[in-house]
Amino acid sequence: MSPERPLLAYHDPEFLGSDEARPLRIIAEYLQPLRAFREARVSETVVFFGSARLRAEDPNGRYVTEATELARLVTQWSLSLPENGHRLVVCSGGGPGIMEAVNRGATLAGGRSVGLNIGLPHEQRPNPYITPELSFQFHYFFMRKLWFAHLARALVVFPGGFGTFDELFEMLTLAQTRKLDRSMIILLYGSAFWQEVVNFEALQRHGVIAAEDLELFSFVDTPGEALRRLQQGITLESAQSMPARPAFARSRHPNGEEGREE
Repeated sequence: MSPERPLLAYHDPEFLGSDEARPLRIIAEYLQPLRAFREARVSETVVFFGSARLRAEDPNGRYVTEATELARLVTQWSLSLPENGHRLVVCSGGGPGIMEAVNRGATLAGGRSVGLNIGLPHEQRPNPYITPELSFQFHYFFMRKLWFAHLARALVVFPGGFGTFDELFEMLTLAQTRKLDRSMIILLYGSAFWQEVVNFEALQRHGVIAAEDLELFSFVDTPGEALRRLQQGITLESAQSMPARPAFARSRHPNGEEGREE
């Protein structure tokens, strides 16, 4: 940079990487996906969560195979809808394991899929099955979560660890508190796993959740069963009334009024 011709602030990489520019980086992680989804005409998603560590050859490897099959079935369904693959696009966290299986399933069906990858110290890499124009890299977990929630019409949660639990309970909290003015189907895939690792009934018995909170989710054990639940539970507006842009879940405000697209 010369004194005669200083850099514009938004062309200055040193500034953009600074603490002072953090708000700009946060906003960028909202605006970049927004533009890409609009250009790709992706309006709604079916989000899959699950472990990055599972492999098909593992003792629990069947979940990898079944995640691939369910994503394939969901994508086939999406391609049969009037908007022909722009609605109910499969979305994963973009990494390996269950996430890669999901993106692979969409590819096998001849459809597109979204990958919302997160930069981690151990260098989680986007898997090769994500549709290139729908592959995103995030630094901020909360912005990544926002995009999971923004477009989701349904959530399918395969067995996973801390990250999967974090994402699941974030979504359950949004559903419980009705912060999103849209019903969301939440399926926990693998009833034996979930009923062993989380005692949901105990939470209700101890009075920390209500009995109706147990109805926010349901268990499924096969790809076919999961697909039927999704098809029965997701109500789609007519294709003519859908804008060619992301169909954001509107937020609810404490005063009871419906919020804008937040």
